[in-house]
Amino acid sequence: MGRLIYSMITSLDGYVSGPDGGFDWALDEELHDFINRQFHNVGTYLYGRRMYETMVYWETAHLEPDQPQVGIDYARVWQAAEKIVFSKTLAEVTSERTRLERNFDPDVVEQWKAESDSDFTVDGPTLAAEAIRADLVDEFGLFIGPGIVGGGKPFFPDGVRVDLELLEDKRFRSGVMFLRYGTRR
Repeated sequence: MGRLIYSMITSLDGYVSGPDGGFDWALDEELHDFINRQFHNVGTYLYGRRMYETMVYWETAHLEPDQPQVGIDYARVWQAAEKIVFSKTLAEVTSERTRLERNFDPDVVEQWKAESDSDFTVDGPTLAAEAIRADLVDEFGLFIGPGIVGGGKPFFPDGVRVDLELLEDKRFRSGVMFLRYGTRR
């Protein structure tokens, strides 16, 4: 059975993007290599439209002449995985191993997990909120950046309670702290 993992870089105050929509924290080589290793066994990425439009960069990132090796490695990890994009407005997907679904159905996602030998990620706070509310998320990974942004898109949705167990923690030279929690059921 596959696990559903929700993992993103957040500010110390819990936002995945600031009020202006971005972050200033660099993804240094140490952190990027760790992320590559964390996600090398993921079989399927679940995306909403906006997150897919951000991540599709990795379809051709390995072709950029100044791409560092950790970027090339991540591009290969991303390209090898299946991608499912949930969108009512996106006309088509432009990457290999990618399909478009119009609706997020928690029962279908639960069935995919049950039938899979590999893990899934749910990426982006909007789609993740649906998965969290449906009690589908098995693990949470927070890459907590060294800053407070004061608002933006929160990592967790309002109005939910999930009991968690700390599974792993790691500190990076950049000041980022990784916390991985399992859902207690």
